[in-house]
Amino acid sequence: MVKIADIELGEFPLLLAPMEDVSDPPFRALCKGQGCDLLYTEFISVEGLIRDADKSVAKLDIYDYERPIGIQIFGANLESMVQAADIVEEAQPELLDINFGCPVKKVTCKGAGAGILQDIPKMVALTKAIVERTKLPVTVKTRLGWDDNTKYIEEVAERLQDVGIKALSIHGRTRQQMYKGEADWTLIGRIKENPRISIPIFGNGDIDSPQKAEAYRQRYGVDGIMIGRAAIGYPWIFREIKHYFATGTLLPPPTIDERVAAAREHLERSIDWKGDKLGVLEMRRHYTNYFRGLPGIKEYRKTLVSEFEPATLFATLEEMREVYADEAFLL
Repeated sequence: MVKIADIELGEFPLLLAPMEDVSDPPFRALCKGQGCDLLYTEFISVEGLIRDADKSVAKLDIYDYERPIGIQIFGANLESMVQAADIVEEAQPELLDINFGCPVKKVTCKGAGAGILQDIPKMVALTKAIVERTKLPVTVKTRLGWDDNTKYIEEVAERLQDVGIKALSIHGRTRQQMYKGEADWTLIGRIKENPRISIPIFGNGDIDSPQKAEAYRQRYGVDGIMIGRAAIGYPWIFREIKHYFATGTLLPPPTIDERVAAAREHLERSIDWKGDKLGVLEMRRHYTNYFRGLPGIKEYRKTLVSEFEPATLFATLEEMREVYADEAFLL
């Protein structure tokens, strides 16, 4: 049984990676419904939280059906990070996660996200301060290093464990790589082999199929896998991996009914949470993934990403269900 502090996550948990503008409550609900064991919010700016900025505060919204869930924060100022930890604690998630991995320039240039990988002592000091401040279990998500010359993740893992974090998720790339090239899990596996490491270690990066999940589970010995981009528009990745672990066989791909039902539910939840205008706009990034591979999808997609009226969008989805119902192909 894998546990983060007292939170039981099963024998080999699957985690949803925190993804900006993706991992919101509507999307998280779909992933939870397909078997995701631990959800994380989008990353939240600590400066936004302590200023009570609407966008940051909205990201604190969590619901009982999502539990267990972690709220992820990012920042570089110790005082702000500690204040934000108090605000997160009031939202009552199961855990608080610190983002030391975001590679985006507007974050790293301020020394936050993966930017802090250039200052490991500060990274450790910030983490220690938050651990000492909050009653919540604290976890960290990070990368191998800033670049190929600074892959200090083995040292980082030990030092973060020593100051009290309860789990560590590692993306198998440096900041310099961004999301390019192939994720290298070699150092992640080496950390799992380190007899000093007792906290759960979760691997992240490039897991996009049940077969790859199983291969990496066996090869690197991680305690669980965090999945990000492969889940966008495809929450079924969680059930498919779990089925493969249990049986060694692949599930058939989701049917058109399942795809339409998922897109409908996602749109409904998006509108309920954000209102008609924003709910419709922010749903647009997901349609391509929900219906990838459908022949002749271009015209429908054009409507889905340009229409503002919810009723028209729902009607379009239902039309797609009927049109593609008899197609004899695998999506």
